[in-house]
Amino acid sequence: MEKEGAKEETQQVLKVLEALKQASHEIQCNPSPDSPGSNSSSAIKALLELETESDSILSYDPHLSNLSHHLTNLRILINSLQKSRSHHGLRSFLTRRIITLDISRVAGSIESEIQSWIHRETIINLIRALQLQQSICSSCSLSSVEEDKFLDSIDQFRIRLKQGFSNEFQDLILKSKVFSKLESVLCRSNFSKRVREKAAFVIVELVKFNKDVFVGQVLMGQTVRALMSMGSLSSLQILYSLIKSIKSPLVDDIEENGETQKIISFLSSDDLLVRIMAMDCVLEIGYFGRREAVEEMMNVGLIKKLVELQRSELGGDLIDLDKVGEEGENRGVEVGEWERNGRWGRRENGERRLLESHPFASCVGRFAVALEVGEGLRRREKRWFKQEILTRVREASVSDAEAVTIIAEVLWGSSP
Repeated sequence: MEKEGAKEETQQVLKVLEALKQASHEIQCNPSPDSPGSNSSSAIKALLELETESDSILSYDPHLSNLSHHLTNLRILINSLQKSRSHHGLRSFLTRRIITLDISRVAGSIESEIQSWIHRETIINLIRALQLQQSICSSCSLSSVEEDKFLDSIDQFRIRLKQGFSNEFQDLILKSKVFSKLESVLCRSNFSKRVREKAAFVIVELVKFNKDVFVGQVLMGQTVRALMSMGSLSSLQILYSLIKSIKSPLVDDIEENGETQKIISFLSSDDLLVRIMAMDCVLEIGYFGRREAVEEMMNVGLIKKLVELQRSELGGDLIDLDKVGEEGENRGVEVGEWERNGRWGRRENGERRLLESHPFASCVGRFAVALEVGEGLRRREKRWFKQEILTRVREASVSDAEAVTIIAEVLWGSSP
């Protein structure tokens, strides 16, 4: 009960601070209430009302003592500004200008103090939730209530990461060792899939937050192996996003750890969406992969599997499909919460529609294009792999007609 009361009190403080932050931001942007079109009069009024209301609320937290001090200073400055308006002349004008600048400065300090408190509370709540996970034995799982609390803390942290980089917030993250704690949750097979996936999604956001710091932690840790062991749609979406963010270093890591064959195996999944997501991962690996990674994919039967997928009812070749596109049915494949808008989704509208209804259309040619325009291979390596693809297409095709069609796409491209 005490914990619930503390949580309610924190939520009350947060509500007041968010209102103070908004009012402070408006005042900081336009501190003079006499300016044309200014909203600062209402912002100042709201902030002073909140300052009176917040006295008792802010007093319980020592981290908010500076904020109380700034609010008091702001009230004094606003009173001084109002008194100065009863006087005229150059001296009074200059006094009002100085006070206005001081109001903007103090409003900025208020906003900064509030943001620091929000950062601190976000990290504290997350660390509490992560420590709860670590305290649970390897054979136990979370209750539904504990899961909901954990996921709520994760969501709040993820929302803050999406707001952009902050040195102060990063320092708090590093001091609290958030990354290693999240990775520990991801690697715990006794936790539910949604808990592990949420932890993984936050790892992606950490990489986007600052690649210079968190890419190294991904490469040195167990994130990729844990994602591969899960083998779910979301885990492949996360892997896809990490490949796009980290590029060749992560592809090298996947190849060195022997995970390439697992990705290829997902192309045979019973779940269509998993197959589609695995295809996207294969294309990204082809684009960023160096010789060893591409060679490994070839050696574990990638081209044979792509030929089979292109032969399936969800395959075909884009040139022929474009000709009959108006007559074909639209299967409207969806891919979960992440829109497939990556490198291979940004095509002409007509081709995009064809790939939605036939996600494996011209997949051999699309893979060849990924190698051709990609960043991982040297020019002579690209030529060699193109010839290797042609050889393997001939071996995998069930007829000369099929081989000719696919080879033409590999040689000349797959776009209609």
